[in-house]
Amino acid sequence: MNFPYKAVLFDWAYSLVDLVCEDDRAAFLKVKEFLENKMVALPPFEVLYGDYQELFYGLIKESRITHREANFETVLRYIFFKHGIEIVNKTTYEEILTVYYKVIHGVRKVYPDVVSTLDQLHQAGVRMGIVSNTTNPSFIKEEELRLTELDKYFEFTVYSSSVPYRKPHPSIYEGVVSRLQINLNEVLFVGDDLMMDVQGPQSIGMSAAWLNRNESSLLDGISPDYQITSLLELIQIKPLNLTN
Repeated sequence: MNFPYKAVLFDWAYSLVDLVCEDDRAAFLKVKEFLENKMVALPPFEVLYGDYQELFYGLIKESRITHREANFETVLRYIFFKHGIEIVNKTTYEEILTVYYKVIHGVRKVYPDVVSTLDQLHQAGVRMGIVSNTTNPSFIKEEELRLTELDKYFEFTVYSSSVPYRKPHPSIYEGVVSRLQINLNEVLFVGDDLMMDVQGPQSIGMSAAWLNRNESSLLDGISPDYQITSLLELIQIKPLNLTN
């Protein structure tokens, strides 16, 4: 295999894994049940859930403008503070978050073309990492990665909930390239979102492959270096005429 890049950075959601459905109401109900079993006093569920939705989704909307990521754990801690919910000596936020995300992540599906592609890249000595926008805490994302059994392929992961800015802010890509300590033109970014996974990496001079599983149309002003409909097509890509 004569792959033209030394490293590949992958997006996570809808690139490697189908999120299927994120039912945050069901997850909140499971948290309510868990806390009640721990004898934690709670306000009415609809009050708690309504406050969460208003704040969390407002922050997500704002993050699309500022590129500062919304953080679910921060919102949860604020909602508990606002309503005087005391968990000391009864449980921890880590336990609560684990209960919540067990519901959210329970329906995830790894796309059928992922393992074969990662196997071939790994065998060819290509370095691989994940750069993902997420509101989840890092320890939760690492557990999700472990449960998919994809963790063995990746040298490192970068989650927007743990760094200053989310994709497509240039700093998130620059930090990864610095970590890799290889030339920029030896790194390829792969993902399904034209702005986050193509325009963002290209803004710092990185090559990008658009994973267009649904054969969608291009957006004006964005031109991927490669366009693929399956990850397996990565194995066949040709080098670009780039200079250091």
